[in-house]
Amino acid sequence: MPNYSNVSPAPRSDTHYSPRLTNKDLAPVPHQSWSWYNIFSFWMSDVHSMGGYVVAASFFTLGLASWQVLICLLVGICIVQLCANLVAKPSQMTGVPYAVICRQAFGVFGANIPAVIRGLIAFAWYGIQTWLASNALLLVLLKFWPSLSSLTQPSWLGLSLLGWICFGIMWLLQAAVFWHGMNAIKRFIDIAGPAVYIVMLALAGWIVYKTGFDGIAFTLTSKALSTSEQTWQMITATALVVSYFSGPLLNFGDFSRYGKSMQHIRRGNRWGLPFNFLLFSVVTVVIVSGTRSLFGKMITDPIETVSLVGNDLAVAIGLLTMITATIGINIVANFVSPAFDFSNCAPQKITFRVGGMIAAVGSVLLTPWNLFQSPELIHYTLDVLGAFIGPLFGILLVDFYLIKRGKVVVDDLFNATPAGRYWYRGGFNPKAIAALLPSVAIGVLIGFVPAMHEIASFSWFIGVALGGGSYRWLAREDREEAATARYMAQVAVQKE
Repeated sequence: MPNYSNVSPAPRSDTHYSPRLTNKDLAPVPHQSWSWYNIFSFWMSDVHSMGGYVVAASFFTLGLASWQVLICLLVGICIVQLCANLVAKPSQMTGVPYAVICRQAFGVFGANIPAVIRGLIAFAWYGIQTWLASNALLLVLLKFWPSLSSLTQPSWLGLSLLGWICFGIMWLLQAAVFWHGMNAIKRFIDIAGPAVYIVMLALAGWIVYKTGFDGIAFTLTSKALSTSEQTWQMITATALVVSYFSGPLLNFGDFSRYGKSMQHIRRGNRWGLPFNFLLFSVVTVVIVSGTRSLFGKMITDPIETVSLVGNDLAVAIGLLTMITATIGINIVANFVSPAFDFSNCAPQKITFRVGGMIAAVGSVLLTPWNLFQSPELIHYTLDVLGAFIGPLFGILLVDFYLIKRGKVVVDDLFNATPAGRYWYRGGFNPKAIAALLPSVAIGVLIGFVPAMHEIASFSWFIGVALGGGSYRWLAREDREEAATARYMAQVAVQKE
């Protein structure tokens, strides 16, 4: 069972919590039942997406040798694993989601700032991932009913009638899974991740059968790089691995809150990240390398690769599995997070379900297919994402481990009065906000200034250092040591 030695006090009921801060979805989980396999499946769903496939394949086109790429992948994913273990602990200890644990650093109302930032980021990517999945469904329909091609001409807001139909189907399928709650999501991701491996291994086997092992190369580029260029590319690739996972990493507490113990969390992270990501990357490069030998060009889009398989049934199964994988990652990364985040803003009016549906409806209004069709905009979006997420991550960890010394007063996370420890000034912590705003501004500036383009890929790391470092200095007098012990003793006496 979880170790609650640093949680003071462990509440037996949420009836005394402020209704301005509480609903059944935000309150501490009464039964933490997720095992290491559920956490492992969470990361499998996160990795096994079309985006994950393209990212893994792209590293083999940087002009690096295979062993150099694998080192980058391993170092990057180990950084993600370490950060995941760190950010998981406060939520696993208390059983509360990311938005609620942010109250400890930002104040009971100030936590709405990081919550809304994370929710809006998921807002856009939910729509983009839904559109990508709808493209796979569109290919399945055209494969079996070619007459539908007349419906593929752009008709309204940049999307064809068939495109709207497929997008609507995918939107409803994801909403149906989400609507049944976290237990249904857990069961879905337990199936989605392993299912993709079956298809990926089958596709890799088919390509090797067609091309032979001589058609597989682990360096997919003819670039000749100097030693300094190789070193820089390796550092950049490592940073990109971390940046790719920065979104789910920030709100990992939304899932670690259900973990049986930190031991289960760490084991799930170990198998779901380094082991799983490297194996997935090797299978990916076999497929991508084989496409160059088999089709005369390198294909990094898994949907296109699957669609070129001759057997119609195999194509349908492969594409439907890709759809399943994308639903998994979309729910994990872009549905659950805004559901808790928006619910945190008005707990009595916005439930977990309502928060998720706000994100789902908003994603349609953004017409994500138009965003995705602009590579320059996508590039800046990724840089801005890191610029916002990095400082939030740094402040959250510095506050929990260095300022609060790993201690959480759960009752005060739901206390909307000046007597609560996380009330600060009117429910906002000015020091955390003061550390966040300039850190984000500098990160965004780096992303949009052409002269700083070389370091834009490191916006997450820069944000972590700036946000965490400045908050550590601003809150240097707030470290909890003797004062915490006295406060906990007083609360314990009051409870008795």
